[in-house]
Amino acid sequence: MRSLFLTFAICALLFSAGASAQQDTLKYRISLRDKAATVYSLSRPEEYLSEKAIVRRAKQHLAIDSTDLPVCKKYVDAIRRKGVTIVVTGKWDNFVTVSCKDSSVIARIAALPFVCSAMRVWEMPNVEKPQMATKRDSITNEVVRVDSLYYGPAYRQIQLSNGDKLHEAGFKGQGMTIAVIDAGFHNADRIEAMKNICVLGLKDFVNPSCDLFAESSHGMKVLSCMAMNQPHVMVGTAPEASYWLLRSEDEYSEQLVEQDYWAAAVEFADSVGADVVNTSLGYYTFDDKSENYKYRNLDGHYALMSRQAAKAADKGMIVVCSAGNAGGGSWKKITPPGDADNVITVGAIGKNGVLAPFSSIGNTADNRIKPDVVAVGLGSDVMDTNGVVGKASGTSFASPIMCGMVACLWQACPQLTAKQLIELVRQVGDRADFPDNIYGYGVPDLWKAYQTTLKH
Repeated sequence: MRSLFLTFAICALLFSAGASAQQDTLKYRISLRDKAATVYSLSRPEEYLSEKAIVRRAKQHLAIDSTDLPVCKKYVDAIRRKGVTIVVTGKWDNFVTVSCKDSSVIARIAALPFVCSAMRVWEMPNVEKPQMATKRDSITNEVVRVDSLYYGPAYRQIQLSNGDKLHEAGFKGQGMTIAVIDAGFHNADRIEAMKNICVLGLKDFVNPSCDLFAESSHGMKVLSCMAMNQPHVMVGTAPEASYWLLRSEDEYSEQLVEQDYWAAAVEFADSVGADVVNTSLGYYTFDDKSENYKYRNLDGHYALMSRQAAKAADKGMIVVCSAGNAGGGSWKKITPPGDADNVITVGAIGKNGVLAPFSSIGNTADNRIKPDVVAVGLGSDVMDTNGVVGKASGTSFASPIMCGMVACLWQACPQLTAKQLIELVRQVGDRADFPDNIYGYGVPDLWKAYQTTLKH
């Protein structure tokens, strides 16, 4: 993690101005009508996309279009002058998220000729607790070796989809960039066994003044499923990939604005050239119960996150996401963005191949098969915040276990587009002939997927 601390310092400096937004009590998503006042051009994409992002599009014959153009600065400045703080912008869906103390200012913003609508997405929680982490867990860094197993205890969760065969063939994720959009990455910077992970940088879209490595442990455990590279202790599914660590989940409340953060994060991942995105997040209930989703909303378009996730493949990226953990409750269904089209939604099974009772099921409201595939999410092997390999359960871990292997498969099959690879993963599932709304296409055989491409 040699670049980690420098990047964190730069991010904190660049985005410290956004910290003042934390003092405001309201946030609104301002949807814009157009990008007519843009100073950017489709013929000069290097001004707003990295070289890697441009090359990724060209390789897949994907056109750079108006959704790639940044939100118009002229519009953003006009909105800011009304007395609000800019929180994030979203160019694919063309919106600006702002914070303020007085809702009356939103009416003046809504009256601007380039504004389509305004929607409240956050209200300060009525709690006395701090809205950021104040301490860290202690670390023991006790390394437990399993000399008989190269992957350590994580062997079965890789072997189930023949990811180990991809690794043996030399495909361990080298040259692939994976963005992890999650909550926090607690102690990932201090755990000895994680210090050889290649982290390209990090960014906090929730509160840039926070310490990303003091916040939630969720993202750290998710990262470990893919990125761990300690033979005989724990090796993940993409140990030689490079990673961006991005925070969009605010664990201190459950409100719509988290989808605005996620939208900004996935666009950032695109702009820096990420190939694959893992997001072990999903939403269907909120603090304001009137905002709760209904089954009919699971059409892949209703939720902002779902719209954004679906657009990622159009930019040449693959989004792998968790199906959700509502299978044992009254909701039961997948959670957005798991309902999105052109993503790989992953349900959870045990190491015996049987569905975990909590794993959310499909179909979508428009009757598409979901989840797409399943991976180990019951008793998954993960790194704990104390620096010792432990167990965790949830589709949150099935997703990165699959995501890392998908990245390795794409390394092995670079000629495929994002959409072609997503479809290939489905078609090598052990239930591909008869997919259902519980296991989807089943457990994919990713070695078989690679072998299939060699025949064409």
